[in-house]
Amino acid sequence: MNPATAPDIDAPGSTGLSGFGNHFATEAVPGALPQGRNSPQRAPHGLYAELLSGTAFTAPRAENRRSWLYRRQPAVVTGAYQPYEQPWWITGAARAAAVAPDPLRWHPFAMPGVPTDFVDGLHTVAACGDADAQAGIGALVYTANQSMQRRALVNSDGEMLLVPQMGRLVLITELGILHVRPGEIALVPRGLAFKVELPDGPSRGYVCENYGAALRLPELGPIGSNGLANPRDFQAPQAAFENTPGAYELIKKFGGKLWRNTQSDTPFNVVAWHGNLTPMKYDTAHFMTIGSISFDHPDPSIFTVLTSPSDTPGVANCDFVIFPPRWMVAEDTFRPPWYHRNIMSEFMGLVLGEYDAKPEGFKPGGASLHNCMVPHGPDADAFTKASNAALAPHKLDNTLAFMFESRYRFVPTPYAMQGGALDTAYANCWQGLKDQFQA
Repeated sequence: MNPATAPDIDAPGSTGLSGFGNHFATEAVPGALPQGRNSPQRAPHGLYAELLSGTAFTAPRAENRRSWLYRRQPAVVTGAYQPYEQPWWITGAARAAAVAPDPLRWHPFAMPGVPTDFVDGLHTVAACGDADAQAGIGALVYTANQSMQRRALVNSDGEMLLVPQMGRLVLITELGILHVRPGEIALVPRGLAFKVELPDGPSRGYVCENYGAALRLPELGPIGSNGLANPRDFQAPQAAFENTPGAYELIKKFGGKLWRNTQSDTPFNVVAWHGNLTPMKYDTAHFMTIGSISFDHPDPSIFTVLTSPSDTPGVANCDFVIFPPRWMVAEDTFRPPWYHRNIMSEFMGLVLGEYDAKPEGFKPGGASLHNCMVPHGPDADAFTKASNAALAPHKLDNTLAFMFESRYRFVPTPYAMQGGALDTAYANCWQGLKDQFQA
């Protein structure tokens, strides 16, 4: 399987698979998919049938996610696991220390000075919840300058939402290949083996490690049948398998720890598959923004791309929200986000351009964290500019910010607080907001 030539959604002859809730069927060799049954006594071409379940067997039909894989060797053919040391990937809030209710911000995270692949370049910035309880998320950054070679990653603790900020990613997965550039996102299901190649060299981006219910499209409610992210724009790969023989190192995240083994051959040996549990990518340029055309700045929930629900309706385990290019037309309205305190905690990153509420100090490749009930909002310069702006229609362009939002309180990691990127002067951006009351 050569990433340059293997079937991919961007390649000629693509099946155009797309959408949440769809059932996909794809084969790299004609006749490799069994017809009429999932696990025949003898699968075609001498393959093994294997079921990958992303939900409990008895989950409601509309929520059940699983895929049947037809592979050259089943995943049980592997060596014994040994601990793998990667101190920067921290899971949940189990190691929580006392955290002050301060707003936090980080400058762009530095690139590594030694050869570092995606696995070793993952750093948890903040996390909440508990992976074993299947609640909460981790907000991570990756900084890498080397492709993964004969090495693959499996995350048993949660699914991984990848948000590239600098450099394209080639995701080689058990179910095929995805090419993902900045401005696009990719979702890798829990338990699926994958590796990351870096065609542009040094790369940086963000990861949401979701321990809770699988991410899905939000309900549209009064918006109606059209708007936000459309199912047809989420794309899945065609089946592709690796032919090059040789041993592989498998890194598995399990119970908040990393483990490694060596197996005799590639885990990327799936010749055909069908189902609805699959890696996917999405181009945020297809997001249909909804906004105000009369007055007042609407809530950021109208920018939700994906959501992971909790046991409380309307209060998400995780919302993935984007702020893409869009028109601003509201009359007699302060157009940047207003000053606010939320029950939800917000981890924010910037992929490109400038965020309208923080024109200074918040840079692509950086991040911010505003926990539950921590006040935040536009800096002094943004407030002054927006308060005096001519309210003609104008377009926010060349920008893409996002949030990982959760009902749980984020706990910053030692890397976040002591790794050198923390902006210790962040709170100064509001000091210019003087008392202007006129009796």
